[in-house]
Amino acid sequence: MRRNLDISMWILIALLAFTSIRTGAFSDPMGWLMDKLLLLPGIVLGLSMHEYAHAKVAYKLGDPTPKMQGRVTANPMAHIDPLGFAALIFVGFGWGVPVQINPANFKKRRRDELLVSVAGVAMNLVIAVVFALIARMLIVVLGYEFLSGSFGYVLWMVVIDVIIINLALMIFNLIPCPPLDGFSIISEIFNIKHTDFYWTLYRYGNWILVGLIVFNITGMILSPCLNFLYNLLSTWIIF
Repeated sequence: MRRNLDISMWILIALLAFTSIRTGAFSDPMGWLMDKLLLLPGIVLGLSMHEYAHAKVAYKLGDPTPKMQGRVTANPMAHIDPLGFAALIFVGFGWGVPVQINPANFKKRRRDELLVSVAGVAMNLVIAVVFALIARMLIVVLGYEFLSGSFGYVLWMVVIDVIIINLALMIFNLIPCPPLDGFSIISEIFNIKHTDFYWTLYRYGNWILVGLIVFNITGMILSPCLNFLYNLLSTWIIF
């Protein structure tokens, strides 16, 4: 996701925080804390590697901007936005530090911008598949008996959460709404950056995204797609 933190994002965070409090998300602080600790590795890995992929591909395609800004690294500290990270933990919506690029440095601008946009979601998919393979190895090597114990259960849940979080990040970012990667991908495929339609959507993208989230349109997209992909990985790889 690429975004500027304007008033629309503050309103969204406030609405999601109000909803979380009203629905009792924090009624069991210890249970909430334990759940978030299990999610932490997947969130850090998913956000940081998503942005790293954008930076790495842009740099490989000839744009030195991410390199000069210290973004061509897998170090999470280069990619985690403290506010976006906190928002993701507490209200379920957040972001990493967006990677800045200069398309003028690309040899084939339209193609290369498309590849940079695809890189983030592709990385999330790769992580999900890799951790599905790790989950399979845990079953084969350690067995169900170990995984049903205290430590084994925690290990298993961390691995599964990494898979789910990265699939969710991939699907969410593929929604064709600015400032998400999906909008950039569609824009390059159909070459609409020169149109008034593109700039109108781009100008009001944050507000459109707020509406999609508040009215649960994103949830209606995310839930079935996530279930389908996770079941696919479960059937083909994990079990």
